[in-house]
Amino acid sequence: MEARAVARYVRISPRKVRQVVDLIRGKDVREALAILRFTPKRAAVPVAKVIKSAAANAEHNYDMNPDNLYIAAAYVDQGPTWKRYQARAMGRADLLRRRTSHITVVVKEKE
Repeated sequence: MEARAVARYVRISPRKVRQVVDLIRGKDVREALAILRFTPKRAAVPVAKVIKSAAANAEHNYDMNPDNLYIAAAYVDQGPTWKRYQARAMGRADLLRRRTSHITVVVKEKE
């Protein structure tokens, strides 16, 4: 049995979020949250939120024991890119790409 949670359209680039997600893949939920609490990256906050949501889904929807949960899968997909323009010298404009992410966390119960 597995439970999942997804955060979509998170306003951080997927490359930056993947650095944080790689730290916690395969760990216990409590250990992963402890790691994220002391990770000095902005992406640690939404990743922790998704992990808590997946754990709550497991407990509420599937009656899993929250002490036995571990992160079976965690991955980041690229969301839509917002395109904005920034004024530059001599009347020119540069394209700014504001990238978004979809964060998915799957938790399972230890056998």
